[in-house]
Amino acid sequence: MTEIRFYHLQRSVLELALPKLLEKTLERGWRAVVMAGSEERVEALNTELWNYVAEGFLPHGSKKDGHPERQPVWLTDQDENPNAASVLFLVDGANSKRISEFKLCCEIFDGRDDNAVAAARKNWKLRKDSGFALTYWQQTEEGTWEKKAENAAL
Repeated sequence: MTEIRFYHLQRSVLELALPKLLEKTLERGWRAVVMAGSEERVEALNTELWNYVAEGFLPHGSKKDGHPERQPVWLTDQDENPNAASVLFLVDGANSKRISEFKLCCEIFDGRDDNAVAAARKNWKLRKDSGFALTYWQQTEEGTWEKKAENAAL
């Protein structure tokens, strides 16, 4: 059964939070797909992941780079899993019909956007009604993540 985690951004923007979550994913030896809301957003995230730390980089690629089977992190605006990932990140309100094909799905939403919060609440209910195991994570003052709920109403 797929575990779904809802990550509520409150202290930082996606561009700062996503790389850290992806690093933890790779540390565990998992591969990831990041599904964004548009091709332009994919390219912006692609650039951000190349430049977010001066002393290294996060290995990743997109359709523009090709060879998805070689990419530990695949950025896309399509509902796909071309790198045989076990973790799916949904950002910018992206939605997938393939969630059950992944071990873990992380829905990241911006708490400063009322529409994003409403959509996350709707998705929580839909996913809960579909029988998925859910957890809700909120950013602390320090920007770390704290689990706030499991299978409860958002």
